[in-house]
Amino acid sequence: MGTTSTTTATSNPAATRPQAPWRDWVALALLMFPVLLVAVDNTALTFALPAIARSLSASGVQLLWIIDAYPLVLAGLLVAMGSLGDRIGRRRLLFVGSAGFAVASAATAFAPSAEWLIAGRAGLGLFGAMLMPSTLSLIRNIFPQPNRRRLAVAIWAAGFSGGAALGPIAGGWLVEHFWWGAVLLVAVPIILPLLLLGPALIPESRDPKPGRVDVPSIILSLLVMVPVVYGIKALATHGPAPEAFASIGVGLLMGYVFIRRQRNLAEGHSTARATGHSTAPMLDVSLFGNRIFSTAIIANVLALFSFNGFILFLAQHLQLLEGQSPSASGVAMVPALIATVVAGLLVVPLVRKVRPGFVVAGGLLLSAAGYFMVAFGDHSHGPSLLLAALMVLCLGVGAAETISNDLILGAAPADKSGAAAAISETGYEVGSLLGTAILGSILTASYQGNLRLPAGVSELAPAGATSQAGETLAGAVELAGMLPAPLAESVTAAARTAFDSGVHITAAIALVLMSGACVLAAIVLRTVPKAK
Repeated sequence: MGTTSTTTATSNPAATRPQAPWRDWVALALLMFPVLLVAVDNTALTFALPAIARSLSASGVQLLWIIDAYPLVLAGLLVAMGSLGDRIGRRRLLFVGSAGFAVASAATAFAPSAEWLIAGRAGLGLFGAMLMPSTLSLIRNIFPQPNRRRLAVAIWAAGFSGGAALGPIAGGWLVEHFWWGAVLLVAVPIILPLLLLGPALIPESRDPKPGRVDVPSIILSLLVMVPVVYGIKALATHGPAPEAFASIGVGLLMGYVFIRRQRNLAEGHSTARATGHSTAPMLDVSLFGNRIFSTAIIANVLALFSFNGFILFLAQHLQLLEGQSPSASGVAMVPALIATVVAGLLVVPLVRKVRPGFVVAGGLLLSAAGYFMVAFGDHSHGPSLLLAALMVLCLGVGAAETISNDLILGAAPADKSGAAAAISETGYEVGSLLGTAILGSILTASYQGNLRLPAGVSELAPAGATSQAGETLAGAVELAGMLPAPLAESVTAAARTAFDSGVHITAAIALVLMSGACVLAAIVLRTVPKAK
């Protein structure tokens, strides 16, 4: 089959393409550009916030929205865009998203105000939601053979991990040498190879009988994801506030309505599918009835949960307690992120000898081992133990994420690969947010409960500084800078002790969660056979 043909559920690509030609691997290379772009964009802009605040006179609330607008819209539209790709063509959606992302990046880079920048970030979330499900579902159709698909998924995951590693370094360098808009403008040259070469090398694929798009389902999906994501981020930022729980509650209620509608649409669509004029469900909820699919989603969510939760307290330790710059702390994490890439590639041949379920369970066990090192180790004398633990954890995340993504794609029908990829990507976003929110909240609460500032601080500190120190480690470090040397050292030591205590508790809880996930994966996924 030529690479310009359309892969549908009615054809059998595995039978007609016994071996993927070189054009397919070039197509995979092109698909890495949007993957790299989204991964870099997730992390790089954080390093431009001080420059943005100075240039646009942005308030603290506006700075939060500059960061949050992108993931809120992205998470809210992932499932809708995955389903849309199944209908109009995944390649077409990818090109529309890529071109839109480039244009929105250029427009946002020259934003004259904070409001403009927030709107531009929301636009980037819209087009970003078109990219990730499209790339993963196209891989499912370009590489129908399980072994080659598994390698392609490993390369896809490696591209995302590589982008995450590159983001902090690239963001810091661009801000230091150019202006804050360069962090956004860099998207244009990254996406150009895909737009120029993709039409000739990337095959189109779609659901052959998709049915009509259900607009209410798209609106409902937004009403599910946006409140849930907003509530989770509010928990991470402000703690257990009533509005955060109310927001999550609204999202869950809308989730119930959404699922009911999808089931009703599925019943009507199954009887009228032959005509091609029925309204199809946006999400095939029957996919979750497949235990392998559901367990792989859980494994994927928890792998990202463990990674982002770890990065949260490691970044604070490196920057606030070790005095490293953001870019230096990013460089310190690069070896561990490279380990994620290496592990993802190494497990591809491993699943020919070991059942995939045990590989996923082993990856989750390594993640648990990383947290074990932190929970029961002494990391009060430097970052070496934390960085070593991150290395172990990243090896596990790379293994678990690669194989779980492959299991998700393999368990879904080819004509639903866009929806399956969107669910996988939504799991990625939710896992990342939950890791930050849940583990971050536990760490903050433990720090606040264990901090014991030395006597005499309140008399010498400016108004409000002591209360800020009691809230966050950053506040304590800032307070220490306002005090005489002996007292400053005592404040720093007290803050370190409280923070380290919080890290121990947080790591112990994460250890229990990851151990449970390991057992679940080993039991449920044990029936998946070895790769041939």
